[in-house]
Amino acid sequence: MKIHPSNHTPRSRAGFTLLEIVIVLGIIGIILGGIGYRMIGSLESARFKRVEGDFKTLDSALMQYRLLAGQFPTQSQGLEALVAKPSGTPVPRKWTQQLREAPADPWGNIYNYRFPGKKRASEYEIISKGPDGIENTQDDISSQDE
Repeated sequence: MKIHPSNHTPRSRAGFTLLEIVIVLGIIGIILGGIGYRMIGSLESARFKRVEGDFKTLDSALMQYRLLAGQFPTQSQGLEALVAKPSGTPVPRKWTQQLREAPADPWGNIYNYRFPGKKRASEYEIISKGPDGIENTQDDISSQDE
């Protein structure tokens, strides 16, 4: 009986084992989780920065309103006086629309307007209810905060 040498070479490793795939997926998951965690922190920080920008925009619109009307809107007229001409007293001397719509904070809540303000009675105050959306809690943000 003649044995012919086989032209067959030992089978080379053609793929990854299940363990290797699980390890790689675990590492990718850890990396993505870390990135996601950091991005959530940046997103919340960006929301607070947007509130500051909104306060500046509203400040500018309120100053323009005062220049034309002779005074700031009353608390009952609110920021809506920047969007639609107030019909109640005091009626502004001159009025032009300052904003297309009453702005909402980054959490979807309409800004509150107070005149006179709580901290400085001679100035108006704009308030965001903050992330929890509930008024008069610790996370509220006021334009009179320093």
